[in-house]
Amino acid sequence: MATGTGTNRKISASSARAHTRKPKSNSHSRISGIFKKLLLVFFVGFLAWAYQAIKPPPPKICGSKDGHPVTAPRIQLKDGRHLAYKEFGVPKDNAKHKIVFVHALDTCRHDVSAITSGLSPDFVESGGIYIVSFDRPGYGESDPNPAQTLRSISSDIEELADQLGLGSKFYVAGFSLGGQIVWTCLKHIPHRLAGAALIAHYWWKGIPSNLSAEAYKKQLLQDQWALRVAHYTPWLIYWWNTQKLFPCMSIIARSTKVLSQQDVELMPKIHFLKQETASPAEDAVIFVETVRQQGDYESIHRDLAFAFGKWEFDPTELRNPFAEGSGSVDILVPATLQREINYHEVRGAGHKFLYADGIADSIIQALVS
Repeated sequence: MATGTGTNRKISASSARAHTRKPKSNSHSRISGIFKKLLLVFFVGFLAWAYQAIKPPPPKICGSKDGHPVTAPRIQLKDGRHLAYKEFGVPKDNAKHKIVFVHALDTCRHDVSAITSGLSPDFVESGGIYIVSFDRPGYGESDPNPAQTLRSISSDIEELADQLGLGSKFYVAGFSLGGQIVWTCLKHIPHRLAGAALIAHYWWKGIPSNLSAEAYKKQLLQDQWALRVAHYTPWLIYWWNTQKLFPCMSIIARSTKVLSQQDVELMPKIHFLKQETASPAEDAVIFVETVRQQGDYESIHRDLAFAFGKWEFDPTELRNPFAEGSGSVDILVPATLQREINYHEVRGAGHKFLYADGIADSIIQALVS
């Protein structure tokens, strides 16, 4: 009905509510946006932290501005790297038997004393024994090799022998992880070998899985985890052995928990030999630190990833006509696995049995005879 003042219109209840309803607040969307930004910042920060945690520091190469001075004789390899070495025995020009010694994990060229300290001077002289020990890449005063392969380390040994004039054939002897390096020589340069001794070496995929599992479980739990990381995720090995949440590998921590009773009894002798090897200005502790002086990653961490990663060949499929040895109560490298290979077992001996009286003479005599 029209009137003079305007038109009356009926307004529905729903329309009235729509006109009187307050607009929805956009505070929820603002909170959601802030949360997403914070999540993104956290994620980026985590990635940055993770990258820094797994990224090893640059090496302190000997002879460089930031590195330690070079004190050992060295050869220069074809690719420009240097290998430091140490000689023992009769002059190589007069030697009947020339041996290249390959040191273990977390040791260096000086640890050839495990053999040389136990050799009879009469046997060395009459047998014409010459031994050269070298720092493997990244250890002591040898340059790191970021591109190291199973083939390259055997090539390093071959080139060392050639530059030192050891002749067309020479012997190799490897202690502990050094024994694994000897397998690369048996694979890649067998024509250059007069003999090989593998002392307390590790296991391989060709060994029955039940024996591998049995030996694996005999190790310390921290070592089991460290080997898992080295084998399956080698790019995490630096972080694993430097983080503080879980214990790192026992040998890296220099833990005595991994030592057998014989190993414990031999430790005073081992410490004395390191003290004797150190220069007058050093002590045995400083000598030990020179092993890792170019960086933990370049020496021990890269060594673990290299030795316990995935190899392109199975050493158990190779024929080794030479000498092998292990201790029957070795905790670090269980003897159970070595029994699958033709080798000599030293009853009651631990991982460091090479330092025991009479062992070095026996091994070297067996090697060259």
